[in-house]
Formats: sequence, C-alpha cells, structure tokens
Amino acid sequence: MHYFVVQRIKMNQTKKLLIIGFVWPEPNSSAAGGRMMQLISIFKENGFEITFASPALHSDFMIDLTEFGVEKRSIELNSSSFDDFIIELNPDVVLFDRFMIEEQFGWRVTENCPQAIRLLDTEDLHCLRTARQKAFKENRTFELNDLLSEEVAKREIASILRCDLSLMISEFEMEVLNNVFKIDSEILFYLPFLVEEIKEEDLLKLPSFEDRQHFVFIGNFLHEPNWNTVQYLKEVIWPLIKKQFPEAVLEVYGAYPSHKVLQLHQPKDGFFIMGRAADANEVVKRARVVLAPIRFGAGLKGKLLEAMQCGTPSVTTSIGSEAMHANLPWNGFIENDIAKFAKQAVLLYGEENTWKQSQKNGVAIINECYQKNKYSNKLIDIVSLLLIDSENHRLHNFMGNLLQHHTLKSTKYMAKWIEAKNKKD
Repeated sequence: MHYFVVQRIKMNQTKKLLIIGFVWPEPNSSAAGGRMMQLISIFKENGFEITFASPALHSDFMIDLTEFGVEKRSIELNSSSFDDFIIELNPDVVLFDRFMIEEQFGWRVTENCPQAIRLLDTEDLHCLRTARQKAFKENRTFELNDLLSEEVAKREIASILRCDLSLMISEFEMEVLNNVFKIDSEILFYLPFLVEEIKEEDLLKLPSFEDRQHFVFIGNFLHEPNWNTVQYLKEVIWPLIKKQFPEAVLEVYGAYPSHKVLQLHQPKDGFFIMGRAADANEVVKRARVVLAPIRFGAGLKGKLLEAMQCGTPSVTTSIGSEAMHANLPWNGFIENDIAKFAKQAVLLYGEENTWKQSQKNGVAIINECYQKNKYSNKLIDIVSLLLIDSENHRLHNFMGNLLQHHTLKSTKYMAKWIEAKNKKD
C-alpha cells in the first residue's frame, strides 16, 4: 500500500525544500561540502524546488548554487526576519545542516511552519568526535560511557529528538544512538556518502601503478582531526617511512592552511605542504598511496572514499576506516601500531601486486556500500511517507514532542531578548 501512496506523492505538485546551511557548500574544500551537494542532487532529481539559506558569510570557494537550479538566501541569527522569510516560502520540508543550525532555527520553523517535515543532517556525531578528542588529549582510552557526560551530547541528542528524521552517515553512530542514548530507529535514516558504481572500464582509465608517484594526505585544516593527523605524520610516522624508504615524498594538501601548518613544510625531508588542491581528484589519482593515520574523529572519512574512487590504495587506522567497509577487505591496510603502519605503507608503495589487489578491494567497497540508487530512492520514499502522515509519526515520538514544547518556550524568549538587545545596541 505504501508504494502506491508514495508514487502518488511523487507525481503530485512540486514540493519545496528549504536547506538551512551552517556554511555555504564548498565541495572542493571538505567532505561536508560534497555531502551537501549529494543531498541537493537527490532532492533535485526528485522534483523538489530547493532554497538554500545560511547565516554564514560568503567565501571565495563556495559553489555557485544557482548553476544547480537552487535559490540562495542569506539569513540572520536571532532575527524575526527569518519568520517573515519562512512564512512566505512555506516549505514542505526543512533540512537542517548540523544540530547547531537546528538549535538556532528549529523553533522558528516549528512555530511558523508546523506542518513542514524537519530533517537533520548530522554530518557526523559531534559528541562522539568531541568525546574521542577529549580522551585523546587526556591520554586515556575512549569509552562509550564518556558520551553520557558530554555537554555537546545533550544538545545534539535533543536536536535529533526534535526532528522528524535524522540522516546518519555511519552505521556505527546509529548503533551508538540506539544503544547508548536509546534513540528509536524510526527517527534515524542511514545515508552514507553516495557515489556512482565503478565499472571495469572506469578502472582502466585511471593512472597505472607505474604512472603514479608519492604518498599523499588531503584534508581541510580547519578540521581538528586533520591537523592532528598532519602533526602525527610529520613527527612520528614520516621519519619511520623515510628510514625504510629514503627517496619517499609526502605531499600534504588541504584547504585553509594556517601559518603553523605551513611551518611543517620541509622539502629536504620529503615533506611538502602543498596547500589547497585545485582539483582534489587529480591530486589523489596521481598519487600512489594515501596516508591517513587518524587518531580521533567520527563519521565517514571523505578522503578515504575519494581514494577508492581514484583507485588509490590507503593506509589508515581503525578510527579512519570505522563503518566504511562492511567488513570487506580494506583498500590497503588498517593499522594502529606506528611501526607496522610505516612498514605497510612502504610495502604498499613498492609491491605492485599488493597495490593492485588493494585497488580492487576499494572498488568492491564502493560498489557494495555507497551506491547512490540504493539509498536515494529509500530516502525520497521515507520523506514522501512523512509528508502523508507526519502527525502519526510525531505522535510516537513523545520525547521529541516534550523537547519541542520546552524548547519553544525557552529558546524563543532567549532569541527575542537577544534580538531586542541587538536593536537597542
């Protein structure tokens, strides 16, 4: 029965989607930007009219959304001008880009467009990333129970409960929400990175083992796990690799390199800070091996998925590969031990047969775990069902209703106080 209902919704009048972005999408700067463009593509292909609004400043590297048929609107924090904007737009669906945006604008959406379906794109579980980072800096092992005392967790879980559906990029994080926070699976939807299938002919078009050179790391330097990884490479991993392979070269790419990042540039040691990549795909395709000794973080690692797409094997850690490969053989090696990490990196760089098998493993992971058609249709079906029967869905989310009630009371008046204060100043 649901199938026919969903089909009718799809064939009905055009639906409006409002995306409220934490930042303007920069797909060439971060995996988060690429993820947002994937979401826009899914809804656009299914006939949604999309408006993207953000309180963030414009940047030189933001993508031109109008080229994708998306309307752009700048909005203000703590301003009733947003109320006027959303009443006029009257969206059917609102997608919040990360929980911080839902905190700021969620109550205004609820008050002015109560019928709109509220989706939350978590990107990754911020509380998991924060708790792991804290444990790392305190030189202790992270425990799942650490999450229960994490301040960010209280805010993030409240945001998830207030929304009709949260898009989760990692199956491990869904398990955390189910088992640690007792979140009902009905308000969670697994949506990993979504890419096209890699066929045999696609693989043949990629540079061969012989045509590639150097190790590479790529990642936005504003993201703390990336900055930590580069430091770890420079101070610990790279000297071990150079000892075994004196001619080795590592090229480190990433958006927004600070002065402290640029200071790590040491050509005499084969360690090159290259800055922003004009074309990240081309950089990774030219490299022979991706190095990603990530020590804390959450979500799926866009850099490692990109490596698989480019046919470039990688060496990473258990944190780096978490929830990425469905227990299929990795696209290279997963190693937490420092000495073994360096040894496997040199092995992968030098042994063509091992390299080629690792490349094939990456293709298998992509084709099994990240097929766009497999997940995009499911997402649209669920959103369509929510559009039909949001009332019943919300009725069963009592804790979400409770939080909506109290958030509306508290946040609303705090925001109005800030707005009044800003006008006075």
